[in-house]
Amino acid sequence: MSFRKFTRLATVAAVFLTAYLLLSQTDLVYVYQGQEWRAWKYTPSSFDWRKRPHTHPVDEATMTRLPEGNPRQLPRIQHKFSKDELSKSHNETQRERREAVRNVAKRSWRAYRDYAWGRDEVAPQTLVGQDTFAGWGATLVDSLDTLWIMGMKKDFGDAVRHVATIDWNNATSWDCSLFETNIRYLGGLLSAYDLSQEKVLLDKAIELGDMLHAAFDTPNHMPANAFHFQTAKEGKLVASGHESSAAVGSLSLEFTRLSQLTGDSKYYHAIDGIKKELERTQDTTSLPGMWPIFINLQNNFFTSGTSFSLGASADSAYEYLSKMHALLGGLDPTYEKLHTKAMATAAKHVLFRPMLPDPAPDVLFPGTVLSNGLIAELSPEVQHLGCFAGGMFALGGRLFADEAHVAIGDRLARGCAWAYAAFPTGVMPETAVLIPCQPTPKEGGRDDKAKSNPKPKDNLAPCPWNETRWSAATGERARTQQLPRGVAGLSSTQYLLRPEAIESVFVLYRLTGAADLLDTAWDMFEAIRKATRTRLAHSAIADVRATGKTAKLDLMESFWIAETLKYFYLIFSEPELINLDDYVFNTEAHPFRLPKPEGESLE
Repeated sequence: MSFRKFTRLATVAAVFLTAYLLLSQTDLVYVYQGQEWRAWKYTPSSFDWRKRPHTHPVDEATMTRLPEGNPRQLPRIQHKFSKDELSKSHNETQRERREAVRNVAKRSWRAYRDYAWGRDEVAPQTLVGQDTFAGWGATLVDSLDTLWIMGMKKDFGDAVRHVATIDWNNATSWDCSLFETNIRYLGGLLSAYDLSQEKVLLDKAIELGDMLHAAFDTPNHMPANAFHFQTAKEGKLVASGHESSAAVGSLSLEFTRLSQLTGDSKYYHAIDGIKKELERTQDTTSLPGMWPIFINLQNNFFTSGTSFSLGASADSAYEYLSKMHALLGGLDPTYEKLHTKAMATAAKHVLFRPMLPDPAPDVLFPGTVLSNGLIAELSPEVQHLGCFAGGMFALGGRLFADEAHVAIGDRLARGCAWAYAAFPTGVMPETAVLIPCQPTPKEGGRDDKAKSNPKPKDNLAPCPWNETRWSAATGERARTQQLPRGVAGLSSTQYLLRPEAIESVFVLYRLTGAADLLDTAWDMFEAIRKATRTRLAHSAIADVRATGKTAKLDLMESFWIAETLKYFYLIFSEPELINLDDYVFNTEAHPFRLPKPEGESLE
């Protein structure tokens, strides 16, 4: 063999050896039709929860299975946009707006990537990593589907590479919240898998699902939201005697989707037990049709509480009812019944029309109700968290052929948009007090109430602006708290980068095609962008009343990218991007694919 030939062969061998060594240490990369497809290096977690013996096992013979049969043809949810509507609403203006949202997402993600990679959050001013959700990388997992939807595929690939190595047995805390871990981590993995079909994401979702499933290994099979890892491994968890209805009621979508994707009904069986308890108790609470904010899971799902709300600690329990109907393809009629009763009660007692200055918009808000079973008294404190209710009413109204509820949803969504515009920053505060059109019993005493309210109570009826009534309700607070006219008080002046208002505006736009909502959304986005911007990212702010530079709270939770920016991006995108007839969103804005009747394409 000549020296030249030997050298050539040696060079080729060296190249192949180098390639082999590199590929053995990194992800395998294939190129198919111009796109990269990776076989990610999957690292199993160091503890296999599937193999953990159950202290309170479920008999396989009695396990509830996913409903069988061909999914029903559900009513059309998304507005059928005409070519003319699309040309007017999805033009260069909307493309520029969409790109503006994407740029904010890119700079927010870049700050997380550069200063807190693998941590739960980045503090957007001090630029340090923080672990607030067990340290598995909440922002990273929560943002996966946003990265995919926005076309940030390289960032998505980098994130998937990290996800493939997450060890759920290696947390930065002794415990975690079942609720938060479920909606952010499990929901994020399942959604990203539904969109990308990257199998490693499903593998990690199964690992996590098996861990969270252990929360149901309790004496009565009700979940323990305080998920202490060692106690769970020992099978000694117990359900709480004072648990929020949101925590117990917001597991169904994720556990059901996991069962659908794996064919393993154990996850679905676990949450079906909650559904049965919700059904059993719905008509026996002190506000029949709704459940109190807190429930005693230890004592036979005891619902003796007197406070009812669509806000904090209750919100997503109601949101999941209509969405479960959709995810199950309408094969379980129970969820329709639960939703219909709950929304009828909420519309009658929880929603109210506020007294607003002229020109008063036709809007509604959800408050909180105290009920002892005989008297239901409305507290008109509104929460940014409750702004999701517009989308919930509209979606349920369309699913269950109740256009009156679609109209209620529209009024709720526009109510929160009004609250944004009412404050100097153009952003709605965390909590505020309004004045209902319908006077409350505390206003002016019993005689005044009898004179002003001779007819049966109607919380949704309009009323003229009454400066005297507003002044009497606010007193000195109007000046000392710098209250906008129509606002009677502020419980919290903060804005925490929350998504609920734009969520409802997005849903209403997609359901109705009302093009003015695009401008409403843009006004909201511009106000938020300006008020929250830091040097490299965006931060929650201390006071929405600021007229100059806002005080930052150095907080950027994972839902900023996962929810808020995703909804802003989607409303300015083509309606076929995450069509609401093909996907249902969990409460963390993670879209899950809906089952379709045989022969019907998802496209």
